[in-house]
Amino acid sequence: MANPLKLLAILAHPDDESLGIGGTLAKYSAEGVETYLICATRGERGWNGPEDQYPGLKALGEIREKELMNAAQHLGIKEVVFLDYIDGDVDQVKPQRAISDITAAIRRIRPEVVVTFDLNGNYGHPDHIAVTQFATAALVSASSEGYQYPKGLPPHIVSKFYHAVDSIDVVEGFRKLAGGISMEIDGVERTHIGWHDWSITTRVDARNHFDVTWKAILCHQSQLPGYGPLVDAPRETLEGFFGEGTFIRIFSHVTGGRKLEHDLFEGLR
Repeated sequence: MANPLKLLAILAHPDDESLGIGGTLAKYSAEGVETYLICATRGERGWNGPEDQYPGLKALGEIREKELMNAAQHLGIKEVVFLDYIDGDVDQVKPQRAISDITAAIRRIRPEVVVTFDLNGNYGHPDHIAVTQFATAALVSASSEGYQYPKGLPPHIVSKFYHAVDSIDVVEGFRKLAGGISMEIDGVERTHIGWHDWSITTRVDARNHFDVTWKAILCHQSQLPGYGPLVDAPRETLEGFFGEGTFIRIFSHVTGGRKLEHDLFEGLR
């Protein structure tokens, strides 16, 4: 029997996996692809309640870890790897540490496909941007004979690397529904970035897995107050947000050109 294909998502916080690429993970898991998740933090600062009720880094991290593990069960994720960084401080992690940690996971799991955020972190989140930079460097390190850490794990070349992105239509739809996503960083407002259809290389239809995806999203109970009107939106609207995975192919050893892909594993099956 042939070895199963493997997909590795490298993300920053609990709920990134469900809100961002939940449908894609659910689809591939259901098809027999082994799906894995690296989560850089436990979302320790993601508190949406009254400030005086904030339980603290450790307690909230434990809550959000459990929520993620429950969501991972719904999505069929085979393994979740926590990097033990602190929410909001990922860009302060020493690059050597982060790159080594992610390289070790890539060499151990040996995925054909890796997915992470786009270079803008989708809406400018510094943790997202840092994860993308660290993951990209780790892909290079994982493939290099000259990179000696960790000992005992041979190099591994990932066949395809993608950024998970949102289309302009999705960004505009979310803006109309909930006012959009924005955050102030270093005195500058950063907002949700949508990509033109022509720049999206890969669209993965996950509509048949919407129910599972929505169950995974609802596992993140501590975050629901921050989702605003999204929680009560009609199913048709939610399917528009979460029924399709949209990606930009950053590199591939097996495919190329302008033809739209409908499978992250195109060229590998």
